[in-house]
Amino acid sequence: MKSEIKLKASIDLGTTKVSVMIGEVIGDHVRVIGVGVAPAEGLRQGVVVDIDQVAAVIERVSREAEQMAGLKAKTFNVGAAGEHIRSMNSRGVVSIPSLEECITEEDVSRCIRAASKFSLPSDREIIHTLPQEYIVDNQRGIRQPAGMYGARLEARVHVVTASQPALDNVAKALELANADLGEIVLEPLASSYSVLAPDEREMGVILLDIGGGTTDVMVYVDGGVVASGVIGLGGNNITSDIAYGLRTSMQYAEDIKIAHGCAITTMVAGEESIEVSNIATNEKRQVSRQVLAGIIEPRVEELLSLIDRQVTASGFKSSLGAGVVLTGGSAMLTGICDLAEQVFHLPVRLGMPRDIGGLSEVVNHPRFATGLGLLRAESVECVTGDIRTVSTRKLMHSFNQLKRAIANFI
Repeated sequence: MKSEIKLKASIDLGTTKVSVMIGEVIGDHVRVIGVGVAPAEGLRQGVVVDIDQVAAVIERVSREAEQMAGLKAKTFNVGAAGEHIRSMNSRGVVSIPSLEECITEEDVSRCIRAASKFSLPSDREIIHTLPQEYIVDNQRGIRQPAGMYGARLEARVHVVTASQPALDNVAKALELANADLGEIVLEPLASSYSVLAPDEREMGVILLDIGGGTTDVMVYVDGGVVASGVIGLGGNNITSDIAYGLRTSMQYAEDIKIAHGCAITTMVAGEESIEVSNIATNEKRQVSRQVLAGIIEPRVEELLSLIDRQVTASGFKSSLGAGVVLTGGSAMLTGICDLAEQVFHLPVRLGMPRDIGGLSEVVNHPRFATGLGLLRAESVECVTGDIRTVSTRKLMHSFNQLKRAIANFI
């Protein structure tokens, strides 16, 4: 039996780039048929700070992707990022009405809803309720309780919330770009769809998506998400340190980082040198590559150590049999996997997108992991929580506009 072919489109709103992808999703395989990429404008650490600029970039790159694909995309899955993201683990319990009838999908939905019922500030919104496990009459580790018999059903879930105004700004930017919002998906969750193998989720793994402005973290144990978060440190912080330390421009520092950067000083030969342009005079001078690595290593170690301390404190580190997977553009930094192994004392690998066809030579890179994962969003089973669709988002946006108008009138 042939798998259904679904046409999908995604927008990755990153700190350094905005990318649009159009692809055919066939089971777990993605065939990319259109790509558009442009430098980010109006975004800071994954959050919209200038709606008009963001809308203009989205319109430009979506047109580029559509021309390449030869079709018009209307609805886009979009990644949610930024330090406004919060997460927590929760649980919900419901009773089964009759012992003579098995647990139904409606019972499972009631249990998930019960796990999501807790007090939230008025400006926060649940974007995901991700099941970790179900417990039927104290029997743990159940993945699909529907069809089983029991008197008591419990769900343990991972709940992700975001700033409602931040999400509304994304929706408004898409509206101005004449695009409809499909699903809002937490960016490290989307990246995990793209780079993690099912066995890694089962064994336990940390996914680190190291972007330009932020590092997204997601921890899987026994196939379920147990922790997630966004840290406001990324590749731009490394670039800034290089620019300051070598007294050069940010653009030149970025070029040096990509071409000659290394995360471990001892991996660089002492006689190696690089040419650096002075920020004021543009005069060229020779600098030891070990000096460059000496600037990069402390910043990367700071980031990795911060994550390691948080994971260790959570108690999940002993369950991470598959170790650590690094993805995102900054994960391509030479030596970063070796440094991560020293910090985490776990196996580390580079996360490349999996099962990609079509324009794979263009997008088969860690920097496109999120965009590719967004194309898979609906086809991955763990996305079963409260993900707002375009109709709900538009309704909420209109309702909020009406509330503000009434408040101003009064």
